[in-house]
Amino acid sequence: MMTPGKTVFLPIVLACLVLGLPACRRTPDEAQVRAAIASAAQAAEAGSAGDVGARLSEDFDGNAGQLDRRGLTGMIRLLALRGEHVGVSMGPVSIEPRGERMVATFTVTLTSGGRLLPDQLGLYQVESAWRKEDGEWRCYMASWKHSL
Repeated sequence: MMTPGKTVFLPIVLACLVLGLPACRRTPDEAQVRAAIASAAQAAEAGSAGDVGARLSEDFDGNAGQLDRRGLTGMIRLLALRGEHVGVSMGPVSIEPRGERMVATFTVTLTSGGRLLPDQLGLYQVESAWRKEDGEWRCYMASWKHSL
């Protein structure tokens, strides 16, 4: 026989379990890649080279050998040390699964209040390739071209 206390308690426990189940679901891979891109953009704007580097694989290749992980994070560190601020405005991100990897394409606009990179500011078309490493999505390749 159930006591009145158990009668009230049991439905509350069941409701908590049912409401808690969606929280156990894993975030979809596409959402994880979108979050990683947004996080990297925010980190670049904040001048946080380490946070940008955390989103890149060790073997990151930018624009077919023009910029590697070390070069990109070093450039962000240099900008931060010089007190330069680079604004990063993201356009819509399109993600296409390719087997166990993802390809994300988007536009990004770089603006600055400084003088260090005047030729590199403006609108870019970006294509980036992502793979899962130790449970985290990391960018291992990106290519970009300046758009007018």
